[in-house]
Amino acid sequence: MELGALQSVVDFFLGLGASVLLPIILFILALVFGAKPGKALRSSLMFGVGFIGLNLVIGLLMNQIGPVSQGMVERFGLKLDIIDVGWPACASIAFGSKISTIIIPAGILLNLLLLFTRVTKTINIDIWNYWHFAFVGGLVQWATGNIWYGLISALIFSAAMLFMADWTGPAIQQTMGLPGISIPHGFTAAPVPFAIVINKIIDLIPGLRDIKGDPDTIKKRFGLMGEPLIMGFVIGFILAAVAYLGDGPWTGWLTKMLTVSVSLGAVMVLMPRMVSLLMEGLIPLSDAARDFLQKRAGDREIYIGLDSAIIVGHPTAISTGLIMVPITLILAIILPGNRVIPFGDLAVLPFLVAIVIPIVKANIFRSVVISTVFMIPSIYIMNFLAEGTTAAALAADFALPEGANLVTSICDGGNWIPALFLRVADNFWLGNIIIAVAVAVLFIILKKKPDAMNKLAGYDAEKANN
Repeated sequence: MELGALQSVVDFFLGLGASVLLPIILFILALVFGAKPGKALRSSLMFGVGFIGLNLVIGLLMNQIGPVSQGMVERFGLKLDIIDVGWPACASIAFGSKISTIIIPAGILLNLLLLFTRVTKTINIDIWNYWHFAFVGGLVQWATGNIWYGLISALIFSAAMLFMADWTGPAIQQTMGLPGISIPHGFTAAPVPFAIVINKIIDLIPGLRDIKGDPDTIKKRFGLMGEPLIMGFVIGFILAAVAYLGDGPWTGWLTKMLTVSVSLGAVMVLMPRMVSLLMEGLIPLSDAARDFLQKRAGDREIYIGLDSAIIVGHPTAISTGLIMVPITLILAIILPGNRVIPFGDLAVLPFLVAIVIPIVKANIFRSVVISTVFMIPSIYIMNFLAEGTTAAALAADFALPEGANLVTSICDGGNWIPALFLRVADNFWLGNIIIAVAVAVLFIILKKKPDAMNKLAGYDAEKANN
C-alpha cells in the first residue's frame, strides 16, 4: 500500500473520532472473544453513549475553566512569550506529521507482538491517543532529520506506556471499580514515579502524614459541604471570584461566578454517572475476554487499554485539577527564567492527577502537594520543548496563534518523557537503546515482583482479599 493510500485510511479512522472508533473496535473484540453479536452490539454502543456523555461533561468543564484561566492570566498580569496552546493543538500537530501515518499500524503490530509473547497484558485500543507517540516521533524527527529515528522513539514510548498500563492497572481497577481496564496514556502516566517518591516523603513527616483528605473523610467531617456537588460549587465559586470579582458591573461578574459554580458542581455529579455508562458497556467485554482466555490460556489476564478520560470522574481528580489552576499560574509567575503562559491545558489538569489517586488513597491534600511539586519541573520542560514543539507545528502546517513565536502545552509539552527522548536525540542509538533496555528491565521486574510493584502503584492486597 502506498503511503498516500495508507494516510487516507488513517485519516478516515481518525476522522470517525474516539466516540465512534472505540465502539467499533470493542464490537470486533467482543466477537473475537466469543460474545453473542446482539450483546456485543449493545455493549459497544452503550460504551459509545457513555464516552459521548463523558466528553460532553469534559467539554462543559473546559468551557468554564478556559475563560476562568484567561481571567486569571489577565488579573495576574502575565506577559510571557511562550503560549500554552493546549493538547488539541498538539494532537493536530502530531497527526499532521509524517510519523502519524506509520505509528498507528506500527504501534498496533508492536502491541500485538508484546501481547502474544506475554510481555504485556494490555491491548491498547485507544487509537486516538496514539498521537502522544506521534508527538514524540515528530520531535525526534525534527531533532535528527530522520523519520525512522522518530518512529523508533515513538515505538519505544508506546512500549513504555504498555508497561505503565500493566503496572498501574490493578490499582486503577481496584480504586476506580473498573475491572479489566488499564491506562496506557502518554500524559497521565508521567507523574507516577514522582507521586510514589513524594508520597513516601510525606509518610515520613509528622503532622502532614496524618492529614486525611479523601472524599469520604471530607464528607464525614464537613457533612453537606463535603459532598462532591457542593465541593464543585464552592471550588468553582472561589476560582471564578479570583478571575472575575470586581471586573465591570456587579451583575456581570456575579452572573459569571454563579454560572461557573453551578457548572463545576454539575461536573462533579455527572462525570461519575457517565463513567458508569461506560462500564455498563465494558463489563460484558471484560467478562467475554476473561472466559476466552481461561479456556485457552488458563488464568492469564488481559487488560483493555483505554483513555484516561474514564478515570477523571473521581472527585479527587476533579477537585485536585481545579485547585491546581491558580497554583499553576502562581508558579508560572514566581519561577525564575520561566517564559510560558499556562493557559490552553489548564482545563485538563484532572487528567494529570487521575492515575495518582490510588497511590495517595484518594487523598486530595496529598494529590495537590504532589501535583504542585510535579508542576515545577513541568513548567521548565515546557520551556525546553517549546522550540521543538513550534518546529513540529510549522512542519505540520499548524497555524500559530497571532503574535506567538513559540508554542507549547502542559500536556505533552510539559511531559518529562518526550523531553527525555528529545534530550538523547543527539546520541540517538545509545540513548534509545538505554531507554529500551530500561523498559525491558521494568517489564521483567513487574513479572518477577508483581506484588511489590502493584503495592507501589497503590494496589491494596489486603483490601482485595477481604
